[in-house]
Amino acid sequence: MTYHPKSDFLRVMFERGFVADCTDYQALDEAFRKGVVPAYIGYDATAASLHVGHLMNIMVLRWLQKCGGKPITLMGGGTTKVGDPSFRSEERPLLTPERIDENIAGLKQVFARYLDYSDAPNGAIMLNNAEWLDGLNYLDFLRDIGRHFSVNRMLSFESVKSRLDREQSLSFLEFNYMILQAYDFLEIHRRYGCLLQMGGSDQWGNIVNGIDLTRRVIDAEIYGLTTPLLTTSDGRKMGKSASGAVWLNGAMLSPYEFWQFWRNTTDADVGKFLKIFTELPVDECDRLGALQGSEINQAKILLANLATGLLHGEEAAQAAEQTAREVFEKGGVGDDLPTVRVSAAEVADEGVGIVQLFVRAGLAGSGKDAKRLILEGGAKLNDEIVTDAGMRLKAGDLADPVKLTAGRKRHALVVLD
Repeated sequence: MTYHPKSDFLRVMFERGFVADCTDYQALDEAFRKGVVPAYIGYDATAASLHVGHLMNIMVLRWLQKCGGKPITLMGGGTTKVGDPSFRSEERPLLTPERIDENIAGLKQVFARYLDYSDAPNGAIMLNNAEWLDGLNYLDFLRDIGRHFSVNRMLSFESVKSRLDREQSLSFLEFNYMILQAYDFLEIHRRYGCLLQMGGSDQWGNIVNGIDLTRRVIDAEIYGLTTPLLTTSDGRKMGKSASGAVWLNGAMLSPYEFWQFWRNTTDADVGKFLKIFTELPVDECDRLGALQGSEINQAKILLANLATGLLHGEEAAQAAEQTAREVFEKGGVGDDLPTVRVSAAEVADEGVGIVQLFVRAGLAGSGKDAKRLILEGGAKLNDEIVTDAGMRLKAGDLADPVKLTAGRKRHALVVLD
């Protein structure tokens, strides 16, 4: 759809590539022009950290606040107990309340880097849907809320339909998820005047349910806005690296590894990623994305510095770049590389296997992957190709830190404690 927004927020969303669909562009645009619009995105606490796949919508919340809107980060302390079935092939494992609380604590660390949770009129607020979901009376909920939902319509949503078409089980527990998420929107509107729910395009059905429910129950007009599914130029889903998820918590992925993820962006994605994951002016993003040959490497370093600076701070970004220069340009080991620490007891007798070290360093997803890497000549020890998957390192080999390398750009240190 071609729409020319008048509000700052929607203009930024369109210019930077954040918009997939909206329930009513014109009405939402007008709401942003009238005053402060509270808007929320929900996050289930299924892990102790968010990953890069969540970062697009975190940046949406950041831009919302920069344009005068009020971000609401909704923690799914209640809905995590059910699990979102959207486009999944199987049911999520159920977590204990204690584990959910631990995960929420991890998520809070990330949001504090991107949003201002002050008392300003558009200061962000963090909510937990357990506040209203945990105390629900089942019979009252069925009578007051459940009666507004058509099972026929719920079965028609693509997220459910795709599961059933593949003849994969969809439990009644999961089927309730979309009702609970719709109820979230109703409650956040009631309690906090929230006018907008945002999320990935896979959440469209859940968002529309909340809008319909709110209209039916309290006759209020609220809106939905979705972001596109973000894929790389070669068609892969954004958020994964060769060694697994790109976590946003520094304790789960070092700032250097996070920086390296962005530095390894393919040429064709640089302009798009600069628009989405940094705050550079759009014209500059386009100029940098159009660079060719070795020139675009400087644009990739800028992307890595800006994205890492937002999450981990400018000092961490600069340290990561310095480490990269030491490793790539000077052949050094760099102080900021991910480090595997090996105890003296581990190497006392037969030593520690090279395959195990590559897995522990996150340079290979499994022993099988590490062996394949060695077989293909992609594994190095102190810049020398490893040819023997049965190699074992003893205390003498680790008198000084050693560098592991997978491919050309992924490195780690092994240090004897």
